[in-house]
Amino acid sequence: MKIFEGKVALVTGVANKQSMGHAVALRLAKEGADVALVDRYKVPRSSSAADEGWGGLDSVATEVESTGRKALVVLADITNSQEVDKAVAETVGKMGKIDIMVNCAAIRGPVTTQLADLSESDWRTIIDVNLTGAFLTAQVVARSMITRGEGGKIVLISSLAGNRGVPGSGAYCASKWGVIGLMKTLAMEVAKDKIYVNAINPGTFPTNLRDDFYIEWAKAEGITPDEAKEKHNKQMVKKIPLGRIGDTKDIVDLVVFLVSDQSDYIVGQAIDICGGWGLVQA
Repeated sequence: MKIFEGKVALVTGVANKQSMGHAVALRLAKEGADVALVDRYKVPRSSSAADEGWGGLDSVATEVESTGRKALVVLADITNSQEVDKAVAETVGKMGKIDIMVNCAAIRGPVTTQLADLSESDWRTIIDVNLTGAFLTAQVVARSMITRGEGGKIVLISSLAGNRGVPGSGAYCASKWGVIGLMKTLAMEVAKDKIYVNAINPGTFPTNLRDDFYIEWAKAEGITPDEAKEKHNKQMVKKIPLGRIGDTKDIVDLVVFLVSDQSDYIVGQAIDICGGWGLVQA
């Protein structure tokens, strides 16, 4: 029997081919879970040539269904409370329940803009998606789990930037610090309901999160976005004690542990997963 046989998972931020959400959703399905696939965009844009022809949510659904599990495609903006309510209600209505929630949806925003120069618009957008979106999603899913009375597992993806400052990324840091505070408070409030809430703080991973940055860098240097991404990753490797950037499998393995019965005495923890980079920056 697969470890999540009979479970239903809701995962946000899944439509990008190289996203953590995509990798998480597919792995949970392979481990036996039916999965509600939530994203604001049916087919998000990507700067990577490797993503050409990717069908977004429909492609993820096809992959999930190829494992023999059910997939539910849900278009929803997690910054909108009504859309979040509808997404959770649709998941419960069509799949019966939610046992697992993993919130991967996020944006990076400006990477090199000092706070003194950051626009109010950029600040509000980043906080709205990364923090308010995490709040709304976790809140509505937690309510559903409390009502059902059989507990559940919630994982919020924060960032290594959620416990340190990063020059040029003030709004992103603030949003991810906020996610950790949100997680710890919710964890304390719902532990009595056997709902386990934790967070993961990734370091550098080859996802679509920095696509806008790579596009700008590529234009400035006359190279392709993929070349800019490769150049950035080579720079980051020099800072990481393990000598490599992360792989989405690293994230997925940790998520699987945190939403399985093996983590039943872990509550309210923000776990760094960064190849030791956090030790260097601490």
